[in-house]
Amino acid sequence: MALPPGQRAVLGFPRFGVDVVHPPPQIPDGMSIEITGQLTRHVSLTSGDLESLPRRIVVADLHCVAGWSALDLQWEGVAFPDLYRLVIEPALIDPTKVGYIVFVGLDGFRSIVTLQDALVENVVVADRLGGQPLTGDHGGPVRLVSPDQYGFVSTKHLCRIELLRSEPPGFYHPTKRVQRALTMVRPHRRARVAREERHRYLPSWLARRVYRLLVPLPAPPMSASPPPQPWPSTNA
Repeated sequence: MALPPGQRAVLGFPRFGVDVVHPPPQIPDGMSIEITGQLTRHVSLTSGDLESLPRRIVVADLHCVAGWSALDLQWEGVAFPDLYRLVIEPALIDPTKVGYIVFVGLDGFRSIVTLQDALVENVVVADRLGGQPLTGDHGGPVRLVSPDQYGFVSTKHLCRIELLRSEPPGFYHPTKRVQRALTMVRPHRRARVAREERHRYLPSWLARRVYRLLVPLPAPPMSASPPPQPWPSTNA
């Protein structure tokens, strides 16, 4: 099986991210996702609301921007295009004025996504992984999953969805050290794995070297078979 450029397969699906040294955030009783923006009425989603919407199972790899990939993960939830069409769009004052969506987690992390990328068919608001409810380690009770983009887009512990006309300032994390680091490299606006869009200011070849020097990767899968071959490089 081919891997995207600069990625290496790992064993299992490790907990990873800017918050890895801290425990997952405390999950409040009664899950709720608030929708904010230019709306005609208040909109929020409970776990019951998600269960009532059309369900989708997506089997996909998750590609961390640090260079590892967890393979064949089975996510279950509501496709974001369905959620947008059935719940969000009917409440918008003017649907033509939404260009960006910000997904916010209980830990304060924010991913900034173009509407075009958010409406890709395999983007899911997931509440189950491998047939089981999401644990705190992997973003429970609900997280975004955007398989075609690097893992930093797939916000864990999803609690708010902000609808915006234009790209907001790049505030990604409430921890000053993390925010400072992310501001320096700026996550890519599109973050598409196939095009190796890791950061706005660092070229891909340099980003790979930096991550391999600074970030220890999880264990590779134990297999006698040859390692996956990389995808052909694309510079488009």
